[in-house]
Amino acid sequence: MKKLMMAGVWLLFMLTQTGFQAQAAEVDVKATWLWNPWMIYEDEAGTIAFLESKNVNKVYVQIDADIPAGVYQSFIEKAGAAGMAIYALDGAPDWVAAKGFTKQDRLMSWLSAYQQKAALTQKFAGVHLDVEPYLYSGWNTNRAATVKAYQALLMKAVSSTNALNLPLEADLPFWFDEIPYKNTYGSGILAEWVIANTHSVTLMAYRDSATMITELVRNEVAYGVKYGKTVVVGVETGQTDEGEAISFYEEGEAFMNNELAAVSSHYAFSKGFGGIAVHHVDSWKTMAP
Repeated sequence: MKKLMMAGVWLLFMLTQTGFQAQAAEVDVKATWLWNPWMIYEDEAGTIAFLESKNVNKVYVQIDADIPAGVYQSFIEKAGAAGMAIYALDGAPDWVAAKGFTKQDRLMSWLSAYQQKAALTQKFAGVHLDVEPYLYSGWNTNRAATVKAYQALLMKAVSSTNALNLPLEADLPFWFDEIPYKNTYGSGILAEWVIANTHSVTLMAYRDSATMITELVRNEVAYGVKYGKTVVVGVETGQTDEGEAISFYEEGEAFMNNELAAVSSHYAFSKGFGGIAVHHVDSWKTMAP
């Protein structure tokens, strides 16, 4: 009996540890956007080596139908062997136009065909949308209609990705927690709605200090906790004319890493925090040390 009790305690301990490890693995995301997929066509080994050197474990890779499927298959298989999950990335502001959903349909059609032909180790792990409806002209001329079109697009994406048995993620600006909506989808705050209806979001918290970043993402991380979802905090590394506080371009990578460590530490015990994302591979590669 004592041995059985000890075995039970040990099993409970192992299950608990496994749960902790699973949670840690989810929280410890280090992601990046790879907008130029020709990079993996021209230098697959170099691209993977760079990602490994930065301890990246999740990559949002732009889908380009002109690139042979075999290029994606090879990259996903090798990146997967290096511990990276690869998500299919696409989206544009005009996807919220009257017939813009056809472009999303093309992505899902391409992805469906790809997944059917790919080996298990060559399949995409999920879908990551970057639509940015606020850059579409209708955002300023008819915001309510544009917000509703964006919501409709995401719900269509949810249906498509469910059919593919893939999780759906989306990029969000940090200020969507200030955008209200009231339509057939109910009423509330847009950031909360998106977080509730996707598997995870990556928040474009483009600031260059931990203090500012932690404050910018506070509401979204709370929404993540509320809905059992995760919010990945994204930062910028490219040169920009939007202001000195936007990107880590001026400060360099070592400074960025210190600030990101502080953000991670701040939210370490929040189940709504999903990790860090660096925008993006091209600018990260040329960033000052």
